[in-house]
Amino acid sequence: MEKEHCDCGCNEEHEHGHILTEGVVTLTLDDDEEVDCAIITTYEVNSKEYIVLLPLDENGENEEGDVWIYRFMRDTTGGNNHGIDAIEDDDEYEAAADAFDEWLDEQEFAEISDGEEE
Repeated sequence: MEKEHCDCGCNEEHEHGHILTEGVVTLTLDDDEEVDCAIITTYEVNSKEYIVLLPLDENGENEEGDVWIYRFMRDTTGGNNHGIDAIEDDDEYEAAADAFDEWLDEQEFAEISDGEEE
């Protein structure tokens, strides 16, 4: 499948991307570098939706473990033209990051619980 590139024309200094059906988004950075990212999860905090992305190297891997959190705008027309936007507000970013940390904790708890049942 061909990768989709953002051409929103907003002229803002932030990254953009469009979600692909395979669970990968291609971001075009301010310096025009393109970075493929795996989609980790989407979730809602205070009536806003967020997405967590794992940047991938040229081999499709991530040795660092760093993730990027963005505000997520779901395409409500039924299409696949979802969008992302940088979170500029520190309080909003902190709330989104805290919610992701809680999600991670839930995933780890679920893995431990599943392991005990075996």
